[in-house]
Amino acid sequence: MLSKNKITRKYSSVKTEIPGHNSLRIFNEEQKYIAPGTQTIATSSKIVTAKGEGALVEDVDGNRFIDFFAGVGVASLGYNHPKYVKYLSEQLGKIHVGSFTTESRMKLVKLLAEVSPGDLNRSQFYSSGAEAVEAALRLAKSYTKKYEFVSFWGGFHGKTMGVLGLLSDTFKNGLGPLPVGTFSTPYANCKHCPFNETFPGCDFKCVKFIEDKIRYETTNQIAAFIIEPIQGTNGNVVPPKGYLVELQKLAHKIGALLIVDEMITGFGRTGKMFGCQHDDIIPDIITIGKGFGGGFPMTGLISNEEIINSKPFANPSGSSSSYGGNPMASAAAYITLKIIIEEGLVENSKRVGAFMLDRLKTFQDKFDFVSDVRGKGLMIGMELTKNKNSKEKLDKKYTQMIFQECLKRGLILMGYNPDIRINPPLVITQEIAEEGIEIMEEVFEYVADQIKS
Repeated sequence: MLSKNKITRKYSSVKTEIPGHNSLRIFNEEQKYIAPGTQTIATSSKIVTAKGEGALVEDVDGNRFIDFFAGVGVASLGYNHPKYVKYLSEQLGKIHVGSFTTESRMKLVKLLAEVSPGDLNRSQFYSSGAEAVEAALRLAKSYTKKYEFVSFWGGFHGKTMGVLGLLSDTFKNGLGPLPVGTFSTPYANCKHCPFNETFPGCDFKCVKFIEDKIRYETTNQIAAFIIEPIQGTNGNVVPPKGYLVELQKLAHKIGALLIVDEMITGFGRTGKMFGCQHDDIIPDIITIGKGFGGGFPMTGLISNEEIINSKPFANPSGSSSSYGGNPMASAAAYITLKIIIEEGLVENSKRVGAFMLDRLKTFQDKFDFVSDVRGKGLMIGMELTKNKNSKEKLDKKYTQMIFQECLKRGLILMGYNPDIRINPPLVITQEIAEEGIEIMEEVFEYVADQIKS
């Protein structure tokens, strides 16, 4: 068994058992009252966070962790960013709630219009990702006067009833009947192509298949396709270049819109401001959230003048939300976006992400159970299987081991499933990232020994 002290640690520091005494006490007390079904990473770790700084998180027992999780990409600025704290504190001391225009909201919509692709210059705001997605569906219906939607296998767009039909995962099991008018089709996950094709020889067969699906399964009233430019929940799956271009061509051919869900991929996560920019397209509607507010619950959608003015979406109070775009949310999103731009965090994501991806790709040669490493920017996925020649996922006994052993060494990693997702804060430095990867490597060596024994 490898020692936990093999690495010289500069940033991570584990002083107690994980979870520590104080964490376990608070966690167990909360469990008496909180509903079941909270995030797996919280219930599996049982750590109780106390504070954070940059890409580091400290629990109530004084253990300090490198964060490769960032609340599934929510903590885009990391923790305790001084400009963020200052700006929100000042806003809190002025006014924190209300439906009226504020200077922060005015500055936010103006800045969003400047950084968004092409002619996407109109925004509306909400407080959850599913709420923003549902708003995008309403907008697509308003513009096209159609009522059916196409989503993609492995996609995730929230958990409310209005979007459950868009999910191609087990989240919707037991919650039927689903909303009518939703249809699901294969995503361009080339490693696991359901058509047994190889890119680029396939000539985007998965896109051409959609025309048959529409013909045989729908009433030919497709309002929009909705898609993640990189699938997050499915394991940070990256489609081939040109995929979104082909999808948009097909959508427009049949009189539908292309909604790109940028909840995770937006605002620098992939090494560009928006994930769709890797394919150089201008979507009809973009949904935004997670890292948008730097941790504050702020989501929204962005579209162009023609589409956004469609009724009934554009009727008085037709697109609004009580919490969306309130003074605190607008201040949080504005200062987050301003910091991302001024501190070059999109470029940092590209640079540090490329370093991490190169480093992690060496795991494919070193460990027989690492079958794929992919990603863009600071959105990296790693697929674990029984061995290189197997399509069978690595047993969860070992993925849970990876998760727990990383925690014991001072790394928060979404490693409890065989599709590992690595989404550190955009502020992470190469030095901190390298220490985190060294911890991962040590843990993988330990797990490889356990698999052999």
